[in-house]
Amino acid sequence: MTGGAAIGLPPIRHNDYSPLRPPALGGWEPSLPVSVVIPAHGGQHRLDLVLAALAAQTYPDRLLEVIVVDDGSDPPLRLPEIAPPDTRIVTADPGGWGTSHAVNTGAAVAGGAVLHRLDSDMVVCREHVEALARWHHLSDHVVTIGAKKFVEEPAVEPARLHEAVRAGALGDVFDLSSALPSSTEETIARLDGLRASRNPYHVCTGPTVALRREVFHAVGGLDPAVPRGEDTEFAYRLAQHGVVFVPDMEARAVHLGLPAQRLDRDRAVRLVAPYLAHRVPLRRDLRKDRGRRWLVPYVEVVLHVDGAGQEQVREAVGAALSGSVGDVVVTLVAPWPDPAAGRRPAPGDPAFELRLMREHFSHDDRVRLADRVSPTPAPIPFRYTGPVSVPPAPRTLERMIEALQRDRLGMLVVDLADGGTAVLQRTEALGRARLLGACGVTAVTASIEATHGVRRADRAEFWPAARPDTARQDTARQDAAGAGTPQGTARPGGARPDRGRPAAKSPEPDRPGPRAPGRPGHGKAEPERRAPADPALRGPRSPRTLLSRLRAVLGEG
Repeated sequence: MTGGAAIGLPPIRHNDYSPLRPPALGGWEPSLPVSVVIPAHGGQHRLDLVLAALAAQTYPDRLLEVIVVDDGSDPPLRLPEIAPPDTRIVTADPGGWGTSHAVNTGAAVAGGAVLHRLDSDMVVCREHVEALARWHHLSDHVVTIGAKKFVEEPAVEPARLHEAVRAGALGDVFDLSSALPSSTEETIARLDGLRASRNPYHVCTGPTVALRREVFHAVGGLDPAVPRGEDTEFAYRLAQHGVVFVPDMEARAVHLGLPAQRLDRDRAVRLVAPYLAHRVPLRRDLRKDRGRRWLVPYVEVVLHVDGAGQEQVREAVGAALSGSVGDVVVTLVAPWPDPAAGRRPAPGDPAFELRLMREHFSHDDRVRLADRVSPTPAPIPFRYTGPVSVPPAPRTLERMIEALQRDRLGMLVVDLADGGTAVLQRTEALGRARLLGACGVTAVTASIEATHGVRRADRAEFWPAARPDTARQDTARQDAAGAGTPQGTARPGGARPDRGRPAAKSPEPDRPGPRAPGRPGHGKAEPERRAPADPALRGPRSPRTLLSRLRAVLGEG
């Protein structure tokens, strides 16, 4: 493998992992060590069965370690007689509790190149670990998902189960004919093994999942602050990192006990919803409240403001925050001066404009100040980068995201003529490019083109010309205001001339369409006012290529 891709294979487009051809079970020689991490709280007998099945795996013992993380069991868990040779029990780190905390504890002490998270009530078939691990020998940016069915827990001893798993006869112990299928497997089958899925992270639930250890740590592990839906939230962050989700139905397993959702599905769904609403912006169906701010925004707007005037920057920030997409955070990039340097701003200070600009925005949590653009906006799913001189029109972000979602693109590049270039990137596509080793605008763009697609468009599609009657109405409003507020500047309290129009409907979570629920729609576009282009972004007057504009707007020109 090189840069996260198998040598000689074409890049994986979206989630279509067809270029990866895994070896047949039993017909290859593994080389990667695997650490199976099992979070457990009580349930000693079930754990005994789980470990008995793991002791019968076809994956070599020399490459397999099992770490059971005891999450406050009373009495403490113990190692049974039948378990893989390299099995140990560790206690969850003090100061926390819960599945996420336990998994993170196990991952911190794991030595394997591959982390295989397995629940303490999952009895796996003999090829289970091998089936998932074979994909990780082909690519280091896949996340593999095992299959499962739900069964009533039988009265069976670990020794008998061990022999049944070794013989490949789980059906001798469990009544598989009456087992309940997992709903995720139905989704996997309907979407061609997730190859056709727009958001495959939805089915990446926790009971049996394997991934590279460095990927686990790169996204920050599981979030202990999410007690419900923690596996989905973790999978969402993995998706923004650029991974490919690969379900393997030959990695069979049975879940001891029926799914909890069967008892009260409505309450089970409601328990998860508020946690995902704040952390998974693509779940537009969960963000229907008007005027809300969420933990993870939907779009990051990046503006390079060094050399720009304060009024121009205020206009651009106001336009970004008052558009039809509500979940927005703005990042202002400049060599911000040290606030401790100097007693107070002085007119002759070379950093005078930046000092005033910093103070103007420093107490708005929707505006961030940064010295440089971060490599990725993750977990924010979209990043817009454009010149300060051409602020987004009221529906620019909405229309650009709609175009990206409709065609499943990774990047949209809009030529603004003398105004430079505006770029919208899908975070998961940017993450994939980084996993593949792309560095620099040219290489990143080429990688995104190969894995997700890049479209180039003209300004008129996303900054539509205003109708004459709209222009007259807006001019009259400005005259009535007295001071003639610049077009696009945020009004006090976030008010806009078009406030009060009907709210847009939220799309389904897996369907394209980014319109922010609960925000006013815009039946007419604002009249366009083109401010003088920032010289730092425009460069010389001679014609420039689209690539040079792209480099400039992304801060690498």
